[in-house]
Amino acid sequence: MLDYLEYIVITLFMVSVIGYILAVVKEKILLKNNIILIDKKSVTQSHIEETDMKEFILDGFRIKSGDELKVFLKDNKKFEGIVIGAKKKEKSILMVTYGDEVKKFSVENIAKFKIVSKYGKFFKEF
Repeated sequence: MLDYLEYIVITLFMVSVIGYILAVVKEKILLKNNIILIDKKSVTQSHIEETDMKEFILDGFRIKSGDELKVFLKDNKKFEGIVIGAKKKEKSILMVTYGDEVKKFSVENIAKFKIVSKYGKFFKEF
């Protein structure tokens, strides 16, 4: 009985490791082809076309589409999510929150922000 349980645990571990490796390879291929995958149902093609900048500098930090940010507004509200892009004319950032809401933040309304993770940062280490 214990032998069967051991085989099942080893098999499940191997399947999870192989699944992780395949997910990493898929993201590496997408990154190599300059494709940013934002897997949120609320983000539509019109949201992506609405932005005119996919890479921009905010307070000296280079931010690209796909980066995860924490945004602190001047009215003490905090939002976390993934950057879709920026609008140069309106001086605003378009971001999808973890609650699947697309939010637009004016640069003047942002008190501070924190970059949680950069898109594709894992692959730059290798």
